[in-house]
Amino acid sequence: MRLSCGRVFGRHGSHSFAYTPRPRATSAMTIQDERLITVWFDIDNTLYSTSAKISQAMGVKIHNYFVKLGLSDREASDLHHKYYTQYGLALAGLIRHHDVDPLDFDLNCDQALPLEEMIFPNPAHRKLLEDIDRSRIRVWALTNAYKVHAERVLRILNLRDLIEGIVYCDYEAKDLTSKPEPAYYHKAMTLASMADPSKCYFIDDNWRNVEAARNIGWGHCVHFCERGLEHVEGGKVIKISAATEANENLKHEEKLGIKVISDLEELRDVWPEIFKSS
Repeated sequence: MRLSCGRVFGRHGSHSFAYTPRPRATSAMTIQDERLITVWFDIDNTLYSTSAKISQAMGVKIHNYFVKLGLSDREASDLHHKYYTQYGLALAGLIRHHDVDPLDFDLNCDQALPLEEMIFPNPAHRKLLEDIDRSRIRVWALTNAYKVHAERVLRILNLRDLIEGIVYCDYEAKDLTSKPEPAYYHKAMTLASMADPSKCYFIDDNWRNVEAARNIGWGHCVHFCERGLEHVEGGKVIKISAATEANENLKHEEKLGIKVISDLEELRDVWPEIFKSS
């Protein structure tokens, strides 16, 4: 493991990961940190609403990137969805099979999004994070985005100072790993100095990511589900939890003990124990 420019990087086998601490005089993650609970927030389509349509804008950017590789529209759509489904990230497939420079992808896709025109600070969300009892609990972000996008989104939302560390996909690593791969969650725990998965609280808008966390023993998992809205996954426009899908997922979520919410404020009722006593 090496420390460089305020970032911690590491490798274990074929997996890679990266972590960015909150900007402050002393790192939020210290050996002396005795707080046993960590709350993990996904970033995109969780800390802002899917109604911002960033997934649609990103889908267009990624599709165009595939086309620039010489693929037809049909081939681009098919491969985009295939790689997303197979690897969790379209970029992972592009790196493995097309020798794409991930930083060029980032520049032309993630960084090319006009985020400042699409998402805005939500005072209620800031208050929610401020009300978490930091004397007992750490608050981290766990994202499939690269560090530049993750930092940019949190800065725009005026939440960066409330997030103690960000575990992100290291686009510069030889082999990408991401949610919902179990290794990604295990490495996140290592970076946060977490030994007990039952002490992990996690919220994500992607069902597969939440299910994966629950399956490795993360104790308190929430699926953020804005039913009725449309978003893009793997280049395909999907209406969040269509009727039949919602019924199937709900049964599975109940079986796994996963809570479902559509507004972050509901966390006050779902996880009352993480907030300061009034």
